[in-house]
Amino acid sequence: MDYKLLAKSALEAMERSYSPYSNFRVGAALLTKDGKIYQGANIESAAYSPTNCAERTALFKAVSEGEREFAAIAVAGALRGGEPQYCYPCGVCRQMLNEFFTDDVAVVVVKSESDYKVHRFGELLPFGFGAGNLV
Repeated sequence: MDYKLLAKSALEAMERSYSPYSNFRVGAALLTKDGKIYQGANIESAAYSPTNCAERTALFKAVSEGEREFAAIAVAGALRGGEPQYCYPCGVCRQMLNEFFTDDVAVVVVKSESDYKVHRFGELLPFGFGAGNLV
């Protein structure tokens, strides 16, 4: 898997963040199993609760286009004017990703195209609540 390309895509998406309140820009690049990449950026609201994270933006775009199987997601985040830092999905995003991810989906946290860490989704949400809990 080309994590450099995915990292670059997340960094590009971060540049499209709408974050005038927190000034914390986040970009995500979601890779489907068939090789398509869906980008997302965080989009804030003055009311805060309607704010949407980059990971969910990318996921909603992909799912609304009919995608259901994913191989990886890369996430990049930085304070406006600052350098990217390792930025992990928040709890709400982890729960939404759990709806579509298997434990082996790669989660790539990105500082740069060549500086990133790769985790498996199951590491980030080891005891997730999902459809299997409802039967």
